[in-house]
Amino acid sequence: MTDVHVLGIRHHGPGSARAVRTALDELRPDAVLIEGPPELDTVAALAASPAMEPPVAALVYAVEDPRTAGFYPMASFSPEWVALRWAASNAKPVRFLDLPATNGLALRDEETASRRLHQDPLRALAEAAGYDDTERWWEDAIEHRYHGLDVFAVVCDAMAALREGEDEADVHNQRREAAMRRDLRAVLKEGHGRVAVVCGAWHAPALLPANFPTQAADAARLRGLPNVKVAATWVPWTTSRLARASGYGAGVTAPGWYHHLFTCPDDAVLRWMVRVAGMLRDERLDVSAASVIEAVRLSEALATLRGRPLAGLAELMESTQAVLCGGSDVPVQLVARRLLVGDILGSVPDDTPMVPLAQDLARAQKRLRLKPSAAAQTVELDLRTESHLERSKLLHRLGLLDVPWGQPAETGRTRGTFKEAWYLEWFPELEVALIEASTHGTTIESAATAVVGERAAAGDIAELSRLVDACLLADLPGALAAVLAVLDERAARQHDTAVLMAAVEPLARARRYGDVRKTGTEVVGRVLGGVVLRVTVGLAAACASLDDEAAATMRAHVDSVQRGIALVDDPQLRTAWTAALANLSHQAGVHGLVAGRVVRLLFDGGLLGREELGRRLSVTLSPAEDANRAAAWLEGFLSGDAVLLLHEPDLLAAVDGWVAGVHGDTFDDLLPLLRRTFSRFQPAERRAIGEQVRRGHRAGPRQSADEEPLDHERAARVLPRILDLLGRR
Repeated sequence: MTDVHVLGIRHHGPGSARAVRTALDELRPDAVLIEGPPELDTVAALAASPAMEPPVAALVYAVEDPRTAGFYPMASFSPEWVALRWAASNAKPVRFLDLPATNGLALRDEETASRRLHQDPLRALAEAAGYDDTERWWEDAIEHRYHGLDVFAVVCDAMAALREGEDEADVHNQRREAAMRRDLRAVLKEGHGRVAVVCGAWHAPALLPANFPTQAADAARLRGLPNVKVAATWVPWTTSRLARASGYGAGVTAPGWYHHLFTCPDDAVLRWMVRVAGMLRDERLDVSAASVIEAVRLSEALATLRGRPLAGLAELMESTQAVLCGGSDVPVQLVARRLLVGDILGSVPDDTPMVPLAQDLARAQKRLRLKPSAAAQTVELDLRTESHLERSKLLHRLGLLDVPWGQPAETGRTRGTFKEAWYLEWFPELEVALIEASTHGTTIESAATAVVGERAAAGDIAELSRLVDACLLADLPGALAAVLAVLDERAARQHDTAVLMAAVEPLARARRYGDVRKTGTEVVGRVLGGVVLRVTVGLAAACASLDDEAAATMRAHVDSVQRGIALVDDPQLRTAWTAALANLSHQAGVHGLVAGRVVRLLFDGGLLGREELGRRLSVTLSPAEDANRAAAWLEGFLSGDAVLLLHEPDLLAAVDGWVAGVHGDTFDDLLPLLRRTFSRFQPAERRAIGEQVRRGHRAGPRQSADEEPLDHERAARVLPRILDLLGRR
């Protein structure tokens, strides 16, 4: 005779979890079945390990494509977790029952498109009880109360009533429930007398043996399903990913509050307010014991007025804001972030099945004392310290593997210092990223080297240059040698000067800052020299006959090469580059945007005097020149800052005179170009330019006719004191 007890629960419900624990203690079943893919049977025993600390998630993934995966999160207040631990502590067999992941993952795309989602099936029950909020009704009826075995019969009857006339087109649920019944039949066939089934409340009526369809009907629903090879394991989970706000479909509003409800033996509201008060005091907010008592009374009064058996989250937050936070919502947001959601990261035992790559990362994290955390944190590294340098290498290697545990953060200094900052945050999906990356190698270093090799084989010269920088940062000497060989070979055959120009700055950066990371960069320097040589030879031809869009791109390339040359202390490269710029500045037919930028670089580098600059400016802005080209020349020349216009009155006067002399019709066409040029200056710079134009381009204020002339002798007396104050003497 079968004795099956179906415990219909809500995933991650503290009241459901308490009721399951009570029911299992009363039933003492011979076997426990839990909703979940049967592949989890192979790792179920790990739940008994003391090192397994929730929140955790069972993970099932396709071996050939780890991105195709399913997570099954569990918290300490999840009924499934309670059932797992009960079975382990009572030495009872435990099984999972559901559609196997081998079929479910293969059907994922099809079922996502065709699945009928139940749109709040409990709404009818909530409305019958006088509630306008289904969530609040379920909490008041189940989660805020202490139930035993009897509640599950009531839940099953309620779900059976809701399922009357169920849509036969819901193929997804029909397959799942057919698979559940198949697993249940198999357990009963093994001879277990009393069986407890823990499943979502909606499925409870379908798993009562009295309601079973024929075995042949269930087999027909499961026949011919596609399948993929899968593997199962456990991974750490976070409280933030249990929250509904994370996008998790079965998530709850406040995991921290639910954990408190499940673990608190009595006086849940009072104990919660004490926790809130302690957190606020840690933030140096004044919270007295009397105010805590008042907040508890207010929350209980609100619950009574609203007919609730226990003050819920809404009442607690309202009374917290009103009494403990003085009506301000700012401290309340802090409470919500830290206590209602939190940033707890679970842990799994060391013997949990892991791919070798994940094991290598775990060893590195332990060796470098870089423990993963769900709480976002910024870590500053001093690359002169060996351990810090090793941490940096690890994070850069993970970045190459698309495992973004760390993101580079702003240090407030240039890359030339020995400081490096990282923004670290571990999230569960990184476990899948590690599994996916494991196809490249068994260690972080070997996998990153393999990834670089694959990217180098398919990348262009710009990508190869970035890979050189990445290899230096990640300390991958084998990959660096391979990338440099490919880069040198492709650069020799590359005839597109613009492509070569894009490679200069990354290579120069790698050459300059490799010494900071204690890596040799002589080979990089040789490749850089070859690339710059080809750029200087082809620059003039590359800048001929450019349209506006191509000219803007070329100007950016010229600036990039200029920055790159400035990074390396190589007079030979600098001389070759400036000679190429000088030749280009005399070339006819160069787009004004590029020509103006080249003249500016030569002037800033001291290779063009003021007189020559004035001559070129007067020629460019003369009435005989095309006004559109002149405007483009000005944009290239002035881009970046307004220092020249502010400190060279003659230059400002020439520009002002040219603008004033442009014909009206032509001026309408030039206005967008001029506005674009001057809009890039800082507001203070634009204001200073306007003031100087108004004063007639003079750098200082005008001296009125009756104003006393400057007394240089008196001024000289105070000059030494001013220099002392400025620390310049």
